[in-house]
Amino acid sequence: MIYPIVAYGDPVLRKECRDIEKGELDIKQLADDMFETMYAASGVGLAAPQIGKDIRIFVVDGQQINDNREEGEPSNPHLEGFKKVFINAEILEEDGDDWAYEEGCLSIPDVRADVYRPEKLTIRYFDTDWNEHTEVYEDIAARIIQHEYDHIDGILFTDLVSPLKKQMLKKKLTNISKGKINADYKMRFYKK
Repeated sequence: MIYPIVAYGDPVLRKECRDIEKGELDIKQLADDMFETMYAASGVGLAAPQIGKDIRIFVVDGQQINDNREEGEPSNPHLEGFKKVFINAEILEEDGDDWAYEEGCLSIPDVRADVYRPEKLTIRYFDTDWNEHTEVYEDIAARIIQHEYDHIDGILFTDLVSPLKKQMLKKKLTNISKGKINADYKMRFYKK
């Protein structure tokens, strides 16, 4: 099932999400639906708040970045086989130098901005079989996780840009929150 993507301005995107209890929902079906929704919108990550759910789950698949690279550009080894579901995730540590990368978000279409994030992280999470994992990620894989993890804490990438950039984005963000945007995927706009 493909969900509409919740647009900037909806309060669910600002909620700190709650942990999921084992057995409370069909977690495998939800993860499959989230992947289907993410692929339909050409995303590399999707968090539950982006489909209107305030629970701690997000999905990632960075293969698209490798598939869409310029001719002659090497494939990123950190993205090979990087298709995962993170349930009740907790970032245990972030380290390394902060580095800039132009991020975007399915909930904030047509807006991109440089965000600085640490290059490496250690994360503990459960998979869809409720097996616990503690893993280390770096480079672009870490960034994708950090971006989606922020979503389950109610943080958007636009919160992390410079004050000047925030000011420059203000009108675009207001328009998105009012539904004045053309995305090539189905969106849900908040009605006050």
